[in-house]
Amino acid sequence: MTYLKLLVVLCISQFMVLSVGAQTSTDYPRDKKTIDEGKALFLQNCSSCHNFTQRGIGPNLAGVTNQVSKPWLVHFIRNSQEVIEDGDVRAKKLFEEYKVPMPSFNAFSDDEIVSILAYVNTFQTKAETVSTKEFGPVLSDPIPGKIKKAGLTLELEEVTTASPSADKIPLARINQMGVLPGKKERTFIEDLRGKLYELKGKQLSEVMDISKQRPAFISSHGHATGFGSYAFHPTFKKTGLFYTTHTERPRSAPADFSYANSIPVAHQWVLTEWKINNPRSGTFAGESRELWRIDMPTQIHGVQEITFNPLSKSKDLDYGLLYIGIGDGGSAENGFAFLCNTNTQIWSSVMRIDPLGNNSKNGKYGIPSINPFSNDSDEKTLVEIFARGFRNPNRMSWTADGKMLISDIGLNNIEELNMGRAGVDYGWPAREGTFLLNYRGKMNKVYALPADESNFNFVPPVAQYDHDEGNAISAGYAYEGNIGLLKNKYIFGDIVSGRVFYVNTNELELGKQATILEFDLSFNGVPSTFRKITANSKTDLRFGLGANKQYYLFTKTDGKIWKVIGSK
Repeated sequence: MTYLKLLVVLCISQFMVLSVGAQTSTDYPRDKKTIDEGKALFLQNCSSCHNFTQRGIGPNLAGVTNQVSKPWLVHFIRNSQEVIEDGDVRAKKLFEEYKVPMPSFNAFSDDEIVSILAYVNTFQTKAETVSTKEFGPVLSDPIPGKIKKAGLTLELEEVTTASPSADKIPLARINQMGVLPGKKERTFIEDLRGKLYELKGKQLSEVMDISKQRPAFISSHGHATGFGSYAFHPTFKKTGLFYTTHTERPRSAPADFSYANSIPVAHQWVLTEWKINNPRSGTFAGESRELWRIDMPTQIHGVQEITFNPLSKSKDLDYGLLYIGIGDGGSAENGFAFLCNTNTQIWSSVMRIDPLGNNSKNGKYGIPSINPFSNDSDEKTLVEIFARGFRNPNRMSWTADGKMLISDIGLNNIEELNMGRAGVDYGWPAREGTFLLNYRGKMNKVYALPADESNFNFVPPVAQYDHDEGNAISAGYAYEGNIGLLKNKYIFGDIVSGRVFYVNTNELELGKQATILEFDLSFNGVPSTFRKITANSKTDLRFGLGANKQYYLFTKTDGKIWKVIGSK
């Protein structure tokens, strides 16, 4: 019920702000029992998209119960499509604004709907408490220029469809593809709901199911909750060492990275090392140990990709060092910016650790001596940090010439591709792309950078686009296959719209923003788009690299996996 419940509250909030016939907030129960039940439902199912201080994936909900009628809300929840098809102007306008669909939904009982609204009713609109005069005028269109078509078509061929792990969209939460290198390379892909598959030709074979091995495992609620990522140690074929991340229920065990009890814990992310008994086997089984555990204040922006630098050789300084992307956990937009704008906290950073070492605070992993803050004089500095200043460092990859690229999914305005550098601060929550953000107030607007921007030492992205073009960057890879027209192109896209872009890798330079161009797409020889192919406004597009540099695209919405076979 998670995805639909999220969309329910999203669409409630989208339309109640602008609807007519509003009644007073006395329409809703005020007893503690009902409000507590509503709070539990909201936190479990809705807080990934909404809070009561900021506009996020969905609107800020504070004060909405004073601005819309209760009967209208219940009607919309019960049959949203009917309201839209009846020509509700406000519904259509706000769907266009947020670009997130909501199917008709009947899973909530009447009492559950009332309890959610009773909880929402406890939050009323507050005036902006931080002056924005010093920031100058709001930039309503941060990047006026539009992404142009490149005149190139990316030719895709259907490979297979992942087995559904749910009976509702997204059908298969296929999330990350990875390659086990060697003379005979193996391609793997994981489903956030717990399973790891090996792709053999056009078949997916189950290799491992984390959900069965971790009793506290959860794969809801939240857009990236579950089996988040995996990485093979460079010595995997000899040692069987394999790393995974997954989510567990809040307070399942003491966390290594936490915060004050006054801040909620939505769930925990866990980093695990596995020692697989037979690395060549078609199924993975073996012993495991926990390396660390981290609390998250909301279900969003948790631990993202984990990876080893694929270019490193055994004599290189970062050989065998694990890079770990950690989002802000929704802290900035929920009023806890102090968790994500300092080197004394781990949120909003990329960590780099030696999983075979033991000089960390908990003694379960190592701190590389080459880490930028390993000799910092402040004892509160977290020496695990490689770089910081990310909202949601979703993916990391390297180009053939050694450029480390880190994508960062934005809030309301800008999507980023950053060049990874040790010790660098990329600006979040004070910056979004090459723009100023008021993280102490409302974060739905951006402003021009101040005249003294160089004094802050923030590093801007090497490519960016605004929300006229899409909603959330889906990072990719620099193409290294045999298709001549695609060489030296970093191919990526937008999660929601399914548009596919590229930048030329030779244009990726610190201090500059590369030109983004868009591919046309062909599916099994027929021109189309991912929105048409998935028959959904949210495509949930992802990119992957398989064996022998084969480039893949896949969509959670329908579970289909496509491979790139050409370009013209």
